[in-house]
Amino acid sequence: MSYKIVVDSCGELPEKLKQDGHFENVPLEILVEDYHIVDDETFDQAEFLKRVAASPECPKSNCPSPERYMEAFDCEAEHIYAVTLSSQLSGSYNSAELGRNLYLEEKGEKQIHVFDSKSASVGETVIAMKIQEYEEAGLDFEEIIEKVDGFIAELNTSFVLETLETLRKNGRLSNMKAFVAGALNIKPVMGGTREGTICQIGQARGIAKAVDKMITDLIGKTINPKEKVVAIAHCNCPQRAKEAVEKIRSMAEFKEIFVVDTAGISSMYANDGGIIIAV
Repeated sequence: MSYKIVVDSCGELPEKLKQDGHFENVPLEILVEDYHIVDDETFDQAEFLKRVAASPECPKSNCPSPERYMEAFDCEAEHIYAVTLSSQLSGSYNSAELGRNLYLEEKGEKQIHVFDSKSASVGETVIAMKIQEYEEAGLDFEEIIEKVDGFIAELNTSFVLETLETLRKNGRLSNMKAFVAGALNIKPVMGGTREGTICQIGQARGIAKAVDKMITDLIGKTINPKEKVVAIAHCNCPQRAKEAVEKIRSMAEFKEIFVVDTAGISSMYANDGGIIIAV
């Protein structure tokens, strides 16, 4: 069967998947004050971080329209899958579902399924890779949906931020808490819940210790690591990502580890120096 996997642009695709005709990124959009950014191949991370640092306001995002998803679904593939940001964090999932319904109403019956990743960034990426693995193995459409739902239920995504400015600007952290955390060099370790929300799972003095704590926590939760792919996204901190890879390899053997730069939406949340890991 022919297939297509549509991933909203919070899910960073490594180069090999960008060149794979089975995949398509559907872009979200970002506003930094009145500056408009499309989160596609034109995204300039350095310019974006510069504008965010200079702005007293938190950047805002817009999810793809149902029509944009419908356009992505309008192809020759017999099986179509969409993977979106957690429905608890963005309207992307609902928009994709609406796009699916519009397509079915206007174009007729087709096998299209939208997965709520209950994650973000490279969490979405490893879900998309799992879909491809099952498609290439020849599983049928409904079986793939069932197995991927099971994979999502076991997926763990965590992140550590160098700066808490985005959380302060968007009101999720008070000025006083941000000041105290900054003064004491406290870095929270954040993770996704099974429902797709975000919670704090720990903290440490200094980002190196916080990243170590994040990795230890993730590996401790991972069942059968030799069968798992570790995905790492970093925002302007390649050395930190390299050290994370070395730490992971020293602790466990995984099927694959890959590293990508954060695209626009992930850069908006991770901010300069942030690192995200999914396994």
